[in-house]
Amino acid sequence: MVFGMDAQDRGWAARLQLRLEARGECTYLTARSHEGPLVVQRPLYPEPETQMGGVCAAPCHLYIIHPPGGVVGGDRLALEVRVEGGAHALLTTPAAGKFYRCAGESLGTLHQHFEVEGLLEWLPQENIFYPGCRAELATSVRLKASGRFIGWELGCLGLPASERGLESGRLCQRIELWHEERMLLVEPLRIESDCLVPRWGLAGHVALGALLVFPAGEALLAQVRASLEALDCAGLSLACTLVDGVLSCRGLALGADRLREAFVQLWCTLRPAVAGRSAVRPRIWAT
Repeated sequence: MVFGMDAQDRGWAARLQLRLEARGECTYLTARSHEGPLVVQRPLYPEPETQMGGVCAAPCHLYIIHPPGGVVGGDRLALEVRVEGGAHALLTTPAAGKFYRCAGESLGTLHQHFEVEGLLEWLPQENIFYPGCRAELATSVRLKASGRFIGWELGCLGLPASERGLESGRLCQRIELWHEERMLLVEPLRIESDCLVPRWGLAGHVALGALLVFPAGEALLAQVRASLEALDCAGLSLACTLVDGVLSCRGLALGADRLREAFVQLWCTLRPAVAGRSAVRPRIWAT
């Protein structure tokens, strides 16, 4: 792939590559490479040093930034992250991702590839899919034997505040989760405007998401289901299942903010069991 401005597609191509390693009791960003408009701020360490007992080194928080602020037809973004053994990385974004209307059949694409031997928390803010967009998202998580993962993908379809759906837009999304050479989960998803309203589709919900956790067991599933009882589920539908050691929490909502906050609360429940640390919300979420 050639990165930069492509005269034929008239879109940006960008790639960001990161590697995180444990050194002593802390996780460090030891390698960073980017081409095009996809970058990362300086590493942050907002979690108390006194909070010990984690399954990995103290976590490094990173904010993934796309300076143009949105994706249009012809844009091609790629994020590649490697978390080495004993390292703990928490990645998020400073704002919602935006996939704007595309001309013709040109696609805006985002491909994400994670290789994890330590612990990765992938907690981006939601993607907003504008009317008329053509979006393709692909996320691949490959865990080594000791790898641990907590992550979610959230999407808002159309502009509900303006009472506009996807219209002629289309979303194709694929999530894969591997443990060593074993595929634990593969989920392809294709959404067009005609499936937003019918009950066989999204039944009028404009926000959808999936939260995945590995490794997990029956005790963690029971704990999460118990925590759902304390949530305000007005305009929100949530369900949690456990298959092949993967805890899957899926949600539909009438608004992306409701679904995001529900996932954050679930994360607060899950993190101590998976990471051995209480939840510390990234500061950027409060801005």
